[in-house]
Amino acid sequence: MGKNIGFVSTRFAGTDGVSLESAKWAQLLWDHQHISYWFAGVLDRHASVSMEVPEAFFDHEENRWINDRIFGKQVRSPYVTGRIHALRDYLKIKLYEFIAKFNIDLLIIQNALSLPMHVPLALAITELLAETAIPTVAHHHDFYWERTRYAVNAVQDYIQMAFPPKLPNIQHVVINSIAQEELALRTGISSMVIPNVLDFEHEPEIDWDFIKDFRSEIGIGEDDKIILQPTRVVRRKGIELAIDLVRALRNPKYKLVVTHPAGDEGYEYAKFLQEYAKDLEVDLKIIDTFVGDRRGVGPDGKKRYSLWDVYPNADFVTYPSLYEGFGNALLEAIYFRKPILVNRYDVFIRDIEPLGFKFVVMNGYITDRVVEEVRELLEDPGKCSETVDYNYELALRHFSYSVLRKRLGYLISNFFGFEI
Repeated sequence: MGKNIGFVSTRFAGTDGVSLESAKWAQLLWDHQHISYWFAGVLDRHASVSMEVPEAFFDHEENRWINDRIFGKQVRSPYVTGRIHALRDYLKIKLYEFIAKFNIDLLIIQNALSLPMHVPLALAITELLAETAIPTVAHHHDFYWERTRYAVNAVQDYIQMAFPPKLPNIQHVVINSIAQEELALRTGISSMVIPNVLDFEHEPEIDWDFIKDFRSEIGIGEDDKIILQPTRVVRRKGIELAIDLVRALRNPKYKLVVTHPAGDEGYEYAKFLQEYAKDLEVDLKIIDTFVGDRRGVGPDGKKRYSLWDVYPNADFVTYPSLYEGFGNALLEAIYFRKPILVNRYDVFIRDIEPLGFKFVVMNGYITDRVVEEVRELLEDPGKCSETVDYNYELALRHFSYSVLRKRLGYLISNFFGFEI
């Protein structure tokens, strides 16, 4: 009964949302004898079950050359069109090789048909799906209309064709109900919502021995309180609001800790945050040099912590995002039973808030009410414990692996007539 599943994207490596959610899908499929194989431009999966094709990576030099000439412009030259199709042809050949090598029964396309970061790859996938009619699940995390960088482009013909394609052998999956409505409105394509999930059926395993030195290593005292911002340093994360919160708490023992570095949107925002924190006399620590995709000990003998080593040390988690596709860090904070401040971004308002979680919520700015609610959770262990336990039990019902298992089973039964 087990099927060979082929996961396809531009990258399966590290801790980005696409890589993390794909690994969860693969784990649940493996539990039911479905074997997962991987195709991407950058991979950290085992070579025996994967095919790495560097040209499929969105940051490959050929794709960068193409993107420089198709975004922010309204017309492309015949030469650019030729380069797009040359890369499409090559990638399609490689995809056929991948399917043949691993005898793939079902493809799961991860975001490669959603954001036009790699137009030739999406065209190759779309043509292959049309030519083979192979059963396919297209998992969409973000769409091009959600990002202003793709608004002006010279490839509207390709975007209409492949982002995403409308073919009878594809079942579409989105991560929130807003995306579901927009996809139907813009393309007429129906989809299933599968939210991001975590293994709430099992408590997190914490290696207390490994993380016992964490506070001293990042320069935080035993009596200090860690206000954790577990995200990259990018503008849409609204990190200046976390600085405002720590300032308003007016306690020098409260330290704001940001786990990840500045992302692909430049370093001006990180510089602004450091200057803003200094002006407000907030102790801001960006600890990306201590945090990696995996834990370990570097050649210099210093420990490198995973994000999941950081959460147990936090006293409070801030999530003041202006926009999120779903919110992985929010689920992680619930999983590690931490009290949370959330800015009411659109998907939170539609898909998460109505479920009844007990968060401190804000509407784009820090008010006296917000500060008092945060202070109460920081200073009243009983209230804090009651709140985080309630949130964990609610997440177990709505965002656990059982939800993913049920919906994946439905998708597979549509193709093959049996559930996982």
